[in-house]
Amino acid sequence: MITILAIVGLGLYGVIRVVPLYLEYMAVVRAMEQTAQEGAASPKDIRTALGRRWSIEDIKSVDYKDIEVKRSGNGYSMRAWYRAEAPFISNISLVVDFDKTVSTGGAMAET
Repeated sequence: MITILAIVGLGLYGVIRVVPLYLEYMAVVRAMEQTAQEGAASPKDIRTALGRRWSIEDIKSVDYKDIEVKRSGNGYSMRAWYRAEAPFISNISLVVDFDKTVSTGGAMAET
């Protein structure tokens, strides 16, 4: 019984350590989608809007300057591709890779 409880406790602790990373990822996606809805006219405008949203959302895992902005058809696409780490036990960390692409034309794609 103690062994099962220890395994469940370890799993629960891992989930508790990873949840903040996913919450921050959702804030990154929300910031990118809101910026895409604004219909910014240039990469500079997109980065300015992302910078404001990063400050409001207090995003720390990735910098808004690291968001890749590319010309895509009539608009632009923004890609957030980064790795976030959460310390687990001693020198063991939990690592999560995130990759999200949002188009300013309103269509969103995830790769």
